[in-house]
Amino acid sequence: MSDTIDQVFEQDTVVSHARHGDGRVLAQTGDLAIVEFAGGIQRVPAAELRAAASLAGAIGEGRFGDPTEAVLRAQALAITSVNDQWGVFSRSRVQILPHQLWVCRKVTNAWPFRWLVADDVGLGKTIEAGLILMPLLASGRVRRLLVLAPAKLVPQWRSRLKSMFDIRLQQYASAADGERNNFWDTASMAVASFHTLRADGRGARSRLLEADPWDLVIVDEAHHLNLDERGGDTLAFSLLKEMQERGRIESLLLFTGTPHRGKDYGFFGLMGLLRPDLFNPEADRDGQLAALPHAMIRNNKATVTDLKGEKLFKPVATENRDYSYSAAEDHFYRTLSDFIMDGRAYASSLFGRAQTARMLVLITLQKLAASSTAAILSALSKRRAKLKGLLTEGGKRAGDSASSSLGEELNEGDEEAAEIAALLMEDEVSRLDELIELGSAIADETKIMRLLDLIESELHDEQVLLFTEYKATQALVLNALHRRFGQNTGTFINGDERLEGVWTDSGKQALSVGRDWAADAFNTGKVRFMISTEAGGEGIDLQERCSKLIHVDMPWNPMRLHQRVGRISRYGQRHSVRVFLLRNPDTVEARIWGLLTAKLERIQAALTNAMEEREDITQLVIGIAGESFFNELYVGAEGRRGEKLSAWFDEKTATLGGQDVIDTARDLFGNVARFDFQSVGRDVPKIDLPALEQFFVGALQRNSRRVTRDSEGGLEFLTPDSWRERSWSVADRYKGLVFERNLKGEKAAARVLGVGHQLMDMALGEARGFETRMAAFSELTEALLIVTVEDGITGAGGTTRRLVFGVMEQEGATTILRDWELIEWLNGVSARKASRKDAPATDVPSPTQLTSRLLAAIRAAMPPATIIFARPIVRPEMLLLPQRP
Repeated sequence: MSDTIDQVFEQDTVVSHARHGDGRVLAQTGDLAIVEFAGGIQRVPAAELRAAASLAGAIGEGRFGDPTEAVLRAQALAITSVNDQWGVFSRSRVQILPHQLWVCRKVTNAWPFRWLVADDVGLGKTIEAGLILMPLLASGRVRRLLVLAPAKLVPQWRSRLKSMFDIRLQQYASAADGERNNFWDTASMAVASFHTLRADGRGARSRLLEADPWDLVIVDEAHHLNLDERGGDTLAFSLLKEMQERGRIESLLLFTGTPHRGKDYGFFGLMGLLRPDLFNPEADRDGQLAALPHAMIRNNKATVTDLKGEKLFKPVATENRDYSYSAAEDHFYRTLSDFIMDGRAYASSLFGRAQTARMLVLITLQKLAASSTAAILSALSKRRAKLKGLLTEGGKRAGDSASSSLGEELNEGDEEAAEIAALLMEDEVSRLDELIELGSAIADETKIMRLLDLIESELHDEQVLLFTEYKATQALVLNALHRRFGQNTGTFINGDERLEGVWTDSGKQALSVGRDWAADAFNTGKVRFMISTEAGGEGIDLQERCSKLIHVDMPWNPMRLHQRVGRISRYGQRHSVRVFLLRNPDTVEARIWGLLTAKLERIQAALTNAMEEREDITQLVIGIAGESFFNELYVGAEGRRGEKLSAWFDEKTATLGGQDVIDTARDLFGNVARFDFQSVGRDVPKIDLPALEQFFVGALQRNSRRVTRDSEGGLEFLTPDSWRERSWSVADRYKGLVFERNLKGEKAAARVLGVGHQLMDMALGEARGFETRMAAFSELTEALLIVTVEDGITGAGGTTRRLVFGVMEQEGATTILRDWELIEWLNGVSARKASRKDAPATDVPSPTQLTSRLLAAIRAAMPPATIIFARPIVRPEMLLLPQRP
C-alpha cells in the first residue's frame, strides 16, 4: 500500500464535498482533513474533497466568469444574508413592521435561544413567531416544532401560520392519541393546548414527555404558566418544567402581554423556567432586574413605528354616550336593587359555602341587570322555574348545590355561579314573580334606543363592533339592529357559537354561526355589525374594515375593556379608533366606572412621569388587584351616592396602584429589551418581497425559461427541468405567482413567492452554487468587492452563519453596502451588455491590489451588524469590475 498522499490542502482552502457541500479546511493530518462545513466541523478523507472556486483562484488565473451568473450568485448571497438575520423575505401575507423584524433578529442572534416576548396586544405576535420560524425552517435548524396555547387559541395558531406563512401544523386531538396510536410518533410540527396536555388522565402528558426532543417550543399566553409562593406551580408550569428537565426542549419562546401579574415570585418563577441560569424566584429581586434585557422583549403601541419612523398607533378616543331609564325601567331597577340588598342581608347571616353560594348568585344578578332588561329578565324567569321545582312541599330551602338557571347567561368570569340554586330569602319566589311582572311591562329599553340613535346619527354607513357580556343582550341587540338597518346586516360571536331568540324570516329561532365564519364575514364587509361576547375578546382580529367599537355594557373588570378594544386597535388598523361607552349616570356601575377611570388615569400619569417611554400600566394594576377586588368594589357601592360614595371609594382603593406598583412597572418595563427606531432603525432593511423579483426572473431566464404575466400581474412560466428533478412536488408549470404580501383568497399563501417557497429556495441554492467569482460589466463605473463575514469562533451559537457586504470606492472614499443595500444595487445592474471574458478597463487597479485595499478598508471599519459574532472574520467572495470599450 502506498503512503503517498494525493490531496494536500492548505489551511483556509475552500473545498467542496459531495455530501457536506462547501467548506473551509481547518487542518489536514495525513490523508484526513478537518473541514468546517455549514452543518458543522467534519473529519473527512482528503480524497473526497476538491478545491472549490474562490476569488483568489479566479484572480490568480485571470479568469472572468459569466456576468449573469455573477449577479445571480451575488444576489443569492445577499438575499440569504438578509433573511437569516431579519426574516424580511419570509412569505408572510401581511405587511411586516420594523419592530417585528427587530424581534426576529434579536431572538435568533443565538442558538439555542430563550426569550419571553411581552409585546402589547395587537402588535402581531403571530407574525413575529412566523418571521422567527421561517429562516429556521428553511435552514433546517428547526425540524421539530411544538406550539402550546390555551385551547381556544389552538385553531387560530394553526390557521394563521398556514395562511400567513404556509407553515403547516398538525393539531393535537385527544381522539388521535392513545397507547396504540401515539400522536407524537408522527407529529413533528404540532400545535396543542397545554390545558389539554397538562393532566394525565389518558396518558397524554406521559406520551408527550417521552416524545423525541423539540428543536423549538413556542408557548402563547405564557402567564398561564403560573408559579405561586403558597400554592406551588400550576399543571401547565409543571408540564414545561418537566419537559425541560427531561431535555425535551432545545429552544423556548414565550409570548404574553401580561408577564407580571402583580407578584414578583410568580414573575421570576416564569423567568426562571425560561432562563434558570439568570432567574430564581427565591433570589434577590434587584439583581435579577439587570438580567431582563437578555431574556425579555417588550414593545408597546406608543413607540412602534413604520419604516419611516412614523408612529403607527394613534391614541384610542373613548367617549361616553349617556341615557336615562324610563319610568317603568326605573321602577323595575329600584325594586331589583331592593331584592339584591335584601338577599345580601340574608346571605350575611349565613356562613361558609351557604353564604358564598348566595353572594355569587347576587353578583351575577347585579351584572345581568347592568347589561339589559332582557338579560336579567331571562335569568330571573329561569331561576324562578328552577327554584319552584326544587322547593319542598313544606317550603324549605332549596339545596345549595343544584344546577343554576343562570348558567346560560353567565360570562366566563361567572362560571362558578352556574352550580348554584340556593334561596336568597324565604319569600324569593314571590319576589321573583313581582320582578318578572315589572320587567315584562317594559316595552322598549332606553339603552337599545340610545344605541340605535348613536349608530344612525354618528356612525352612518360605518362598520361597528359591539361588545356585551351576555347572550340575552347579544340577541336583543342583534334583533334591534336587524329591525332598524335590515335583516342579516349583523352577525355574532360567542363561546358556543349559538344564539337563542333571534328573529329571522322564519320566525324566532336559535342560530348557529361559526366563530371564523362570523369574523370573515365582518372583515370582508359582508355584514356591517358584529356583536361579540367576551369569547371574541381574545384571539380574533376585526380591524380590517372596522375602527368603531361600542360597549353595550361595562364589565366590572377593566381588563376586559382593554381586551375588547384590542380587537380593532391593533396592527393593520388604518384609522383612528373611536370607542363609545353606553352608560346611565344614575346607576352604581356608571358611578364606580367614572371613579375607577379617574383613579387609573392618575396612576398612569404618575408612571409616565417616572419613565422615559410611555407604558400602559393598566394591565399591571388590574392584574395585581384581581377579579375579586372589582367584584367587591361594585357590590359594596350598591346604595351609596354622592360624597359618601366618593369617600367610600377612596378608602377601598387606597392601595390600588400604589408606589409599589409604579416601582414594579418602572423596574420591569425600564429594564427589558425593546425596539427603538432612533437607535436601530437604520439597520432595519428598507426592502421587501418585490426586491426578489429581478433575481427570480433572472434565474428562470438563465435556465432558458420565458416568463410572462397573467391578467392580474402574476408570473407564468414552465419550470426548469433541473428544478423539477429535485422534487416530485414541483409542478411542470406555474401561473399567478406574485411577490405581494396583501394577496387575498383561499389559496393565496401558495401563490406568494419568498424565501421558504420551494421554487425560490431552489433558485437560491442553484445560484449560490455558481462558480463565477470575478466578472466585468460594461455598465459599472466603480469596482465592487463582495465579502462575507463569519464568526471565527465555532459553536458560538448564532443562527446567522455569515453576513454579506459590498465594498467600493467612490470619489476617493470607501462605501460599505449592507446586504439589503447590496440587493438594491445589484438589482440596478444590467448584465446583458457585459463582456464574458474580457479584462477590465485599463485604468482600474489590478484585481489583487483592489481586493487587498477594499478588504483593509472594511476590516478597519467593521460594520455594526457584525457585533453578533464573537470574532468576526472577513473573507473576499466576489469581485465585479467595470469593463469599458
